[in-house]
Amino acid sequence: MDILHLVDRLEELFNESKPIWFTHSVIVDEDRMLDLIDQMRVSIPEEIKKAQQIIIQRDRILAQTQEESSRTLNIAREKADVLIDRDPVIQAAQVRGEQIIQQARAEAEITRREADEYVLQTLSTVGEELERLLNQVRNGVRTLQSERQQAQTSQQPPK
Repeated sequence: MDILHLVDRLEELFNESKPIWFTHSVIVDEDRMLDLIDQMRVSIPEEIKKAQQIIIQRDRILAQTQEESSRTLNIAREKADVLIDRDPVIQAAQVRGEQIIQQARAEAEITRREADEYVLQTLSTVGEELERLLNQVRNGVRTLQSERQQAQTSQQPPK
């Protein structure tokens, strides 16, 4: 289940809760709250799996880029070898071969940087979202624990 949907349900649960007069506390359905927290615990590993898939995708893109650059370099070398065999155009072939090699390296570097930037942005977004969700869960747990302690304290007879 989508973690954002669970957070929306958690917020909905708090909004449906009954306020305790003259306090900032509310009465929350404990079973529903604990059920949502359990679902979040299950869902967060899914978000981590998505982040791992993004890393795998990045590695695949890098491997493809390296393969393409190797292929381009091989083509350039083959063309240079053919041109070297032609005596009158040797210098032109060497210049063109170097241009192709430089262009292939530049394109590979650009693709590598773009892939790294994409992965960095995506992982940063996932990390921020996970931190935000973890803080919300911790706040919910603290609120429930505080309310439980207050309820227990108010039920104890005075000494």
